[in-house]
Amino acid sequence: MSKTVGIIGAGIGGLALSIRLANQGFKVTIFEKNSYPGGKLSELKMDGFRFDKGPSLFTMPSLIDELTNLQRSAHQFEYQKLDVITNYFYPDGTQLKASANLEEFAEEVHLKLNEKKATVLKHIKRNAFYFKTTEDLFLKQSLHQLKNFINLKTVKGILFSPFLGLFSTMNNKNEQTFSNPKTVQLFNRFATYNGSNPYKAPALMNMISHLEFNLGAYLPIKGMHQITTHLVKLAEEAKVTINYNATVETLEVGSNNRISAIKSNGVSYPFDIVASDVDIHLLYKYLLPKSFTPKKLIQQEKSSSAYVFYWGINKEFAALGLHNILFSDDYKKEFDYLFSKQFPTDDPTIYINITSKYCKDDAPDGCENWFVMVNVPHNKNESINYAAAIRKDVVAKINLMLKTDIEKHIITESILNPIDIENQTSSFGGSLYGNSSNNKFAAFLRHANFSSTIKNLYLVGGSVHPGGGIPLCLYSAKIASQIIVEQEKK
Repeated sequence: MSKTVGIIGAGIGGLALSIRLANQGFKVTIFEKNSYPGGKLSELKMDGFRFDKGPSLFTMPSLIDELTNLQRSAHQFEYQKLDVITNYFYPDGTQLKASANLEEFAEEVHLKLNEKKATVLKHIKRNAFYFKTTEDLFLKQSLHQLKNFINLKTVKGILFSPFLGLFSTMNNKNEQTFSNPKTVQLFNRFATYNGSNPYKAPALMNMISHLEFNLGAYLPIKGMHQITTHLVKLAEEAKVTINYNATVETLEVGSNNRISAIKSNGVSYPFDIVASDVDIHLLYKYLLPKSFTPKKLIQQEKSSSAYVFYWGINKEFAALGLHNILFSDDYKKEFDYLFSKQFPTDDPTIYINITSKYCKDDAPDGCENWFVMVNVPHNKNESINYAAAIRKDVVAKINLMLKTDIEKHIITESILNPIDIENQTSSFGGSLYGNSSNNKFAAFLRHANFSSTIKNLYLVGGSVHPGGGIPLCLYSAKIASQIIVEQEKK
């Protein structure tokens, strides 16, 4: 095929789609508004420290390997499996290590939280059932094509739907399963992986924990940004053109409801096919005529955002690992604030990611690079009115739970707030995952990977089907590429 494809955005979804289409013979050009690729999966370097700016958990590396093999590239993508996934800290002093070994993890939960090992293992097994039953239906195909509702995969998913926790919440299912509120809190946390509320999201979302506990958590040997650099290398090998500092101003739609050109930096570039890797809200608000806006989709509740501190620390903390969680004392209150009051609580759960535990070049000797994140609401205002308070609360909580005076050890600092996230990644209000999954039908309500009104427009990334996060963005690219190839063969 010699048709041309213009892709808006060099995020993970856009890069993966470009590789797939280039390998099908399409001539592909990416327009990236920033001077760097990766979208949220970029990096920050300052004063001898390196930080992954966004996603920090890596699961399903086979999806990256698949692209490497597709390109037949000699440029290998190297990663390591984690022996300890996460270190958990509770306000009462309880500490728990989530081992990658299921038996060891279940034993740890039994010893520290007094749960039965069998209960823990059964819960994780059920979450694997959730995933395996819905994987073919939700992750590997479009939910918006009629043909996909008359195959065995879909029939299987429908037959098992009464057993998939669609009519119970994550929290309800976890409270029914476990006796200790701390265990419930641990498994409720997985709702944050797609920016949702465990007290509203369906129990089906418990399957997210399956990715860690059954499939494993990993880290690229040079940090998460290596995913971006590897995909860029594959795209370049596939002869994809990536234009940086190339802000897209509009998509020119003709009377035949086809996009004729992408207008970037005042110049119109004609394409046969256009794909978007930007948030659907911004796509329809700024790049397309208002008549094409799917109002119900745009009005859905958005996922949470994040407030991030990048701290260069002049000390090594032996109690911390790569992934660390400092839990709040009242988890329900925290999510009520996030999604109802639209304001972060004064006792937030804090996530600390330290890649220098594995990637020694990420910090000077004797130092650590702390990525310190708190979940906050997506931003609806032009300013952040809790900036000073949230830093004060984060510092106080770290000092209390880790028995330290952390400000004495911060030798360099940078901050990322929801406004920054929106400006840098075109995510509406800084929403990290597009629409939330707080509705039991959320999987069906995401935007399709193609436009139903614009004949040559396709969509990838975290705000469309199947959702946010690295694996789902990669799945979206695979689904969109399959649809494009099918359409062009007609």
